[in-house]
Amino acid sequence: MQLCPQCGSLDLNERRNRVSIRETSRRPIPAQDLKEKMITKIGLLGAGRIGQVHARAVSSVPSAQLIAVADPMPAAAETLRDTYGCEIRTIEQIKNSSDIDAVIICTPTDTHADLIEDFACAGKAIFCEKPVDLDLARVKTCLKVVDETKTTLMVGFQRRFDPDFQALRAAIDAGHIGAVEMVTLISRDPGAPPYEYIEHSGGIFRDMMIHDFDVARWMLDEEVETVQAAGSVLTDPEIGNRGDFDSANAILRTASGKQCTISNSRRATFGYDQRIEVHGSGGSVSADNHHQSRVTVANGTGYTRPPLLDFFMTRYIAAYAAEIEHFVSCLNSGQIPRTSGYDGLMSLALAEAALESARTGQAVKPADLLRRS
Repeated sequence: MQLCPQCGSLDLNERRNRVSIRETSRRPIPAQDLKEKMITKIGLLGAGRIGQVHARAVSSVPSAQLIAVADPMPAAAETLRDTYGCEIRTIEQIKNSSDIDAVIICTPTDTHADLIEDFACAGKAIFCEKPVDLDLARVKTCLKVVDETKTTLMVGFQRRFDPDFQALRAAIDAGHIGAVEMVTLISRDPGAPPYEYIEHSGGIFRDMMIHDFDVARWMLDEEVETVQAAGSVLTDPEIGNRGDFDSANAILRTASGKQCTISNSRRATFGYDQRIEVHGSGGSVSADNHHQSRVTVANGTGYTRPPLLDFFMTRYIAAYAAEIEHFVSCLNSGQIPRTSGYDGLMSLALAEAALESARTGQAVKPADLLRRS
């Protein structure tokens, strides 16, 4: 994988060449085969919490069909089988199944890169939950296999497919706020995940804030030059004992001077807090939180609104369905997914930079980490 010597990211010419090679390698679907290709047959790897979300998403897409699920916990696999009418198979059986076109990887993070490589070599298209891996060098090696096999790989950054975030980006593209100057992102969970999850998640920067890093890159439309971050343990001392922060902030700066401020917390007593504002030379655009309903009660005591949605799986139902629909559309059209392996690599580089900055107190250049990896 050739990196730009100046910024450490994938060389622009190489990126263009790869897009060109990939586009020419996918020939238009012959008319006689179009009907068969209209339905993408999918295997699901992992039937846990996020696997259940994606199974529901697949069921909502008319051009997709869930054929099989694999999970080491029989009860979890059986629940999806009974709900969606799919079969239970092993991962190896799914890999060798001629009736499966693509897989959705929802297994533990430390299995992602190996599974991507295995299924790329087996000729399957791949949708993988973030991150590809927690190690930059391992991600690079994995993406090299994806490129060599000309595999379609999409990484799960669902916020890019949320209707509010898309409308916000459309307002920017339409020129309503002028040139983007500053982005503010707030992401706060109602509560922390289990301690066992925290230990294996990669921590708040690589597990939680990585979504904000992807949105920041999308909104800034430039690669980030420096990251300054701080982390604290404010909500639960045990999270610190497990080697993580529960409260974190980061400031991103591009070469042109654009900035993004990100605030994350594992505690929000009022619900799932997801807000964004983009400020530009001619105005600003923002998206607020989603409440459990749109009803507002007004009386002598004031105005009362329902609580916020309290979980990412309810807040982003539409986004999860839209990203799977986009994935399937890319397979039928030969287009490159909006959230590619390269996006996964660059967001992980920002997460690594933030973690190093929080530990050292110094600003960190993601390009330096990419060059060293």
